[in-house]
Amino acid sequence: MRLRHLLLFGLAAVLAAVLVWQLAFAPLEVATVTPKRGTAAEVVYATGTVEPEKWAKVVALSRKRITQLCDCEGKPVKIGDKLGQLDDVEERSTLRELEARRARLESDVERTRGLVARAAATQTALDQLITQLAEYEARITAQEDRIADLVLRAPMDGVVLRKDGEVGEIAGIGVADVLFWVGQPKPLRIVADVNEEDIPRVKTGQNVLIRNEGFKDHPLAGTVGDITPKGDPATKTFRVYLSLPPDTPLKIGMSVEANIVTREKADALLIPAEALLGEKVFVLADGKLKAVPVKTGIRGTRAVEILEGLSAQDVVASPSQAVFREGLRVRLREGASR
Repeated sequence: MRLRHLLLFGLAAVLAAVLVWQLAFAPLEVATVTPKRGTAAEVVYATGTVEPEKWAKVVALSRKRITQLCDCEGKPVKIGDKLGQLDDVEERSTLRELEARRARLESDVERTRGLVARAAATQTALDQLITQLAEYEARITAQEDRIADLVLRAPMDGVVLRKDGEVGEIAGIGVADVLFWVGQPKPLRIVADVNEEDIPRVKTGQNVLIRNEGFKDHPLAGTVGDITPKGDPATKTFRVYLSLPPDTPLKIGMSVEANIVTREKADALLIPAEALLGEKVFVLADGKLKAVPVKTGIRGTRAVEILEGLSAQDVVASPSQAVFREGLRVRLREGASR
């Protein structure tokens, strides 16, 4: 039993020694790349939402019960077309009361005018009745306007892009309580938010690369249209409008990621951004790593332009690792060269 324990202990010691040797002396496995010629691009990242260039929201001006909603989602409408109706029973009752009072005042005015003609009433009494009648005319006009405001109408020519709410619900009056979206389906644009530290590099006319999960294999492009002059101090962002081509497959309401190309250079010598370790890279030479200082140009999200320090024939370790050092023995990871 003692001999068995000694054998097991000896085997464990040998395995530990082999492991220590591998960690201390075995070459480190690395993947490599060779610098390639291509287009270097510096971009500003933004997120945004697709919307029509011309559109409007329809919201209720009063918290009232919805009594009618049109079956018009996706259908064309003209400016002023009725889209819905809010409960106006109380307002119409008030209007009838005001109209009845106006009719009585009109009768009083005519009667008093006759009395004045016969010197049976004073001009002052007639003038007071005329003033009251004018006041009721104004109140009736205001009440008619309140009733008109309870009718939801199309604010522009276009298509009902979306309808929310149901008959019987109470319509809200907040910014988020939109009952109808009406607009022109084309052209479309993206309303994007850009961080304030990046906005100085964004200019109108710059190209934009757009990404949406629904079109992963479809290249999407746009251009910078307008930039809102004032930023949002709460979110520290600026609103940027990105124009889309007429044949864009994006749909209204989609969320997108956008890379605004602020600098671009063709035929640049490129390496992956992950190959850089500070301002140097490591190249393979005779099975060892050699630290090479480099001068970089345009830095993109994935690739970096190399101005000095490398050639297209160099073999660069990528991605760089914190353990890399001058003279470190390495071996190429199988199938890792790229």
